[in-house]
Amino acid sequence: MQADKVIDYIVGWLRDYAAGAGVNGFVVGISGGVDSAVTSTLCAQTGLSVMVLNMPIRQAPDQKSLAEKHLGWLQQRYENVSGYTTDLTAVLEAFESCLPEAVQDHLTMANTRARIRMATLYAFATHHRMLVAGTGNKVEDFGVGFFTKYGDGGVDISPIADLYKSGVYQLARHLGVIEEILDAPPTDGLWPDSRSDEDQIGATYDELEWAMEFDPNGGRPQDLTERQKQVLSIFRELNRKNRHKIEPIPVAVIPEKLK
Repeated sequence: MQADKVIDYIVGWLRDYAAGAGVNGFVVGISGGVDSAVTSTLCAQTGLSVMVLNMPIRQAPDQKSLAEKHLGWLQQRYENVSGYTTDLTAVLEAFESCLPEAVQDHLTMANTRARIRMATLYAFATHHRMLVAGTGNKVEDFGVGFFTKYGDGGVDISPIADLYKSGVYQLARHLGVIEEILDAPPTDGLWPDSRSDEDQIGATYDELEWAMEFDPNGGRPQDLTERQKQVLSIFRELNRKNRHKIEPIPVAVIPEKLK
């Protein structure tokens, strides 16, 4: 991949889209991970106003620190970037106090964290007439659906959603993203034990990229290793279960004869 040309293309695309939408710039939530680091940096390179939000909710100290370091790195390099850290733990606690304990399982409340952050991003975006820029990559958005519906999946535009995770890392290195972020295990930061994406999915991003590219009609599944078969099974199962996130909302189209 020609990282410099891809960067120029995405930055130009962002700038043109913002002009067409008549907005002032972009709002990006950062987590201390590589996807949000790359997305926020690409937005910053447009020269338009960029608001970068660090939104910890019972966050592990290392994740909070990486997000703060990236925010400082951005502001040193781009005068058009403003940053805010808003701790949303109290919002989650208030929400928890209103819900029956019976529905407060780990997954439900992890997704609730993401949805609280989404609402916060849109509070800033609406007030300042900006677009919320998504941070999902191709494997997450269109492969296994590894995002929260109406959480980190609730965005206006997706600058890096046509890039595999490996491509995001290439751009990150070209952009000069800090090494600590490049070295950190990918995680959504939604679990109290700071489990990584790989822990949750059962496969690495490199493995998932291979599975997403594998052509079951043209390939020879019988020649796959046991691990490849396992990864392919993981990919296909997640892709099947998460079609409701990957595809547009289904619409019940009424037959003309019934109208």
